[in-house]
Amino acid sequence: MFRKCLFIFIIILVTLQLKAQKVGLVLSGGGAKGLAHIGVLKALEENNIPIDYITGTSMGGIVGAMYAAGYSPKQIEKIALSADFQDWVGGKYKSDYSFYFQKNNSNATILTAKLSADTSLRLSFRPNLVNDIPLNFALLELFSQASSIAKDNFDNLFVPYRCMVSDVLSQKSISVSKGSLAEAVRATMTVPLVYRPIKLDEKYVFDGGLYNNFPADVMKTEFKPDFIIGANVSSKIFNEYPKNDDRLMNRFLVYMFLSKSDSTLVGENGVYIQPKLADYTTTNFEPVAALIKRGYEATMADMDRIKKSLSRSVSQTELYKKRNDFNARKPNLMFNTVSVSGVNTQQKRYIERLFKSDRDTFNLSDIKQGYYKLAADETFETIYPKISYQQLTDSYNFEIVAQAKKSFKIDFGGNISSRPISNVYLGLQYNYLNKRAYTFGANFYSGRFYESAQMNGRVDYPSGLPLFLAAEFTYNHWNYYNGSEIFIEDQNPTYIEQADRKIDLKMGFPLNKNARVTLINSFINNSDNYSPTNSFAIGDILDRTVFNGLRAILVFEKNSLNRKQYATTGQNFLFSVNYVTGKENYTPGNSYQFFANKPDVFRQFRNWGYLKLSDEYYFFHTQKYALGYLVEGVLSNQPLFENYYASLLSAPAFYPLQDSKSLFLHNFRASSYLAGGLKNIFHLKKNLDLRLEGYLFLPYREFVQSGAKDVYYAAAFSKWRYAGTTGLVYHTPVGPISFSYNLYDDGIKRNGVLLHLGYLIYNKRSIE
Repeated sequence: MFRKCLFIFIIILVTLQLKAQKVGLVLSGGGAKGLAHIGVLKALEENNIPIDYITGTSMGGIVGAMYAAGYSPKQIEKIALSADFQDWVGGKYKSDYSFYFQKNNSNATILTAKLSADTSLRLSFRPNLVNDIPLNFALLELFSQASSIAKDNFDNLFVPYRCMVSDVLSQKSISVSKGSLAEAVRATMTVPLVYRPIKLDEKYVFDGGLYNNFPADVMKTEFKPDFIIGANVSSKIFNEYPKNDDRLMNRFLVYMFLSKSDSTLVGENGVYIQPKLADYTTTNFEPVAALIKRGYEATMADMDRIKKSLSRSVSQTELYKKRNDFNARKPNLMFNTVSVSGVNTQQKRYIERLFKSDRDTFNLSDIKQGYYKLAADETFETIYPKISYQQLTDSYNFEIVAQAKKSFKIDFGGNISSRPISNVYLGLQYNYLNKRAYTFGANFYSGRFYESAQMNGRVDYPSGLPLFLAAEFTYNHWNYYNGSEIFIEDQNPTYIEQADRKIDLKMGFPLNKNARVTLINSFINNSDNYSPTNSFAIGDILDRTVFNGLRAILVFEKNSLNRKQYATTGQNFLFSVNYVTGKENYTPGNSYQFFANKPDVFRQFRNWGYLKLSDEYYFFHTQKYALGYLVEGVLSNQPLFENYYASLLSAPAFYPLQDSKSLFLHNFRASSYLAGGLKNIFHLKKNLDLRLEGYLFLPYREFVQSGAKDVYYAAAFSKWRYAGTTGLVYHTPVGPISFSYNLYDDGIKRNGVLLHLGYLIYNKRSIE
């Protein structure tokens, strides 16, 4: 009897132990390869394998944190496959949060270097890190609600969780078990030389993989599970030494920084999973679906062994209910306060005004707008968002940790072209922040065809309606003759040289995130030299027209294009009301008459008004194709100037193609006109597009030359003009490479082939 009871007792005890069997999941670091962990989670859930604890490092820490925060594997997969995810890891963010109000005009910048100046006037270059602005806020959105449920204790998450970070000063690995989940995740993925380090408990920490890339030891010491499933996506050892230098350099950071993952750490009572990822790199986040599939397949290959080792399972219904109950408790985060640290009192007030901190409460949407508004302000070197739980009041505070510096920015750019329109670009900018934000800048273009210098200053006021005041001086010089072909003789070179100078006084304010209204008063001086017969011989004197005047402009602009040239998404809309008044001074040359004495100067006061509307919009998108349009119209009562070329040079122009501003197109200028066309973009490969564009230009009354001097109007709407281009564009980190065939309905510049690297962008003209 006793033996029978003892046997039954032992059976019950063993059964209870089996039922209580706890499973720990360990996820390694490995950069982009860590996306395979999503496939591991999918396979485990589909086969009813319980996950009671999670430890992770770097990308494994991110995927593990999402699961611990209540996201299902399918939800995690959907997030990873989204365009938003690619923006986060690439340091980009949608134009909806670009705050065009604070942007400068587009220029030919390709590379930017930043310097900081301390009180001793010493200059130091700042490292070119990945922009973490979108990533930092994305982590807040993903993890703040779960962190609030857990009261910043990771044992209270949907699944108890730990992640690893590295204190490089003490050379220690730290297991994070409490605090903001978003900050813990941000810390565990802080790869040196890629992301900025952040502070946890007053320590600057980096990627956990530096000292513990496979935290199975932490799983054992902190959670003591009965069974460990370890998934490792990182290997520092090659079976064959890489023969390709590019392959070796691409993985150099992994070899240098990440610690080796020890497969024996899972122990005898565990399963070690290592997906086959030799064909993938740690830095390429594009093949998300393929990486997830590899993780899924590797886990399924070991599934029989996992099931044999586990007597316990969790049903889909049970898991769904548990996850639903957890997520139902997630609050709509509301904040009573917005605090600012890292700056002085005046700078703090500036930031608080951006967040409208006079409001009683804020939600994440309110915070997001203020955050990206602040991110668009170039007077800040760093901004970092934090959410802190106040245990005494059971409430949350949003904190911005900012660093404003008297900083310099140097921009380099320009273009290299198969036509003699190549130029170099240099931009300088200095930012200073106190009660207001001050920006001072200068830029320079230099080339055979185009030269320019611009100086500007701007003051931003963080009032209820943000406001800026600015002043700008611009000098442009265009030599169309030097822009003629040099390797192939140009049978019809253009003998036109233009110079314009302007001083702009500006005041502007935003209408929404992507739109602004600007009032501009300009003092302008235009000087045009030209041949009225488009011919020139040694000894000839070109005709000269000088226009001195004033221009008043009210302009509404909206810009959400994804690129400053060769865009594929977004919209660029402009509507302006303009008034110009001034004096035309015309000095004839000797192209059609000779003078015994100094030529006479013909003077005439001119004034006119005009409206301009332009809209470039990409309205249709698929994975392989995008369709957009460009429409433009000008309505003006501008009078004829003294002669044909003077009238052309002062008239508005339509620039449909990428190289239009580098050509003087007689047939695409008119006082009033309608124009438009379609942009077809075929996405052949990543960053490689085939563009096919066609446009029509309809002048209200075309200019007609009579003899060498006279000009008159053609009949209204009497002739259409066309333009088109087809070509390949490859988007590189240093600007686009484009090879195109361009066609114009123009007697002098009809067609041509253009190859260029960089941006064909110039400073705005005085009457543009």
